[in-house]
Amino acid sequence: MSLGINVDGEKQKPLNKAGSVRMMSYNIRNGIGMDGKQDLQRIIQTIEGVTPEVIALQEIDSATERSGYTDVLQRLAESVNMHYTFAPAISFQGGKYGVGLLSTQLPLQYYSVALPGSEEKRVLLVAEFDKYVFCSTHFSLTENDQLTSVNILVDEARKWKKPFFVAGDLNALPQSQVLSTLGKHFKVFNDPSLCTFPATNPTQCIDYIMQYKDNYDEESLAHFWVENEPLASDHRPIGVDVQF
Repeated sequence: MSLGINVDGEKQKPLNKAGSVRMMSYNIRNGIGMDGKQDLQRIIQTIEGVTPEVIALQEIDSATERSGYTDVLQRLAESVNMHYTFAPAISFQGGKYGVGLLSTQLPLQYYSVALPGSEEKRVLLVAEFDKYVFCSTHFSLTENDQLTSVNILVDEARKWKKPFFVAGDLNALPQSQVLSTLGKHFKVFNDPSLCTFPATNPTQCIDYIMQYKDNYDEESLAHFWVENEPLASDHRPIGVDVQF
């Protein structure tokens, strides 16, 4: 199935084909858009427009002062009628801050793994579903931390016999050593020419969805796109339809 092209050159998302799993990743900056306003409704509308089965979300507040002590992930989950799973990375303003998942299915189990972060602690959230394992993460800004995080991802992936997916903001470019190292172990679904940051006029690809190669079927279908959302966050969301 071919993908259309938007006027701004981005690939459009395909129709959600029967038997496929639609995955999404979105650094929402806690709902703060490019206009500096926090508006979770814009994030909600974006998710509803994509209709994913599972979403990896980054930069999420849980009961912090700046978010009015709202559990942001719970608010999103209730609005889009999905289950939510949260993994705090740090304590912040009376609450927590970290990454999360929204999913149409309740995870069979989940856990979090600490990742290195020289400027800020990081975390990997791992959730098992019936047919696959899906992870959300947000890498450090420091390359040495990122490379160590890649080793941790590989160690976690080796524990599973099910298809193992990782999605998130990796703060690394396609030509970086981090992505080169990841590419030895993971099938990266991104088209590196499609940029995700900053949202208004993207010039960098730093958000990714990938699958561990040891349980990747070369005959499976994967259609990747960047969602045309220039305002709701400082990142654009990405999606992939995987049939396996």
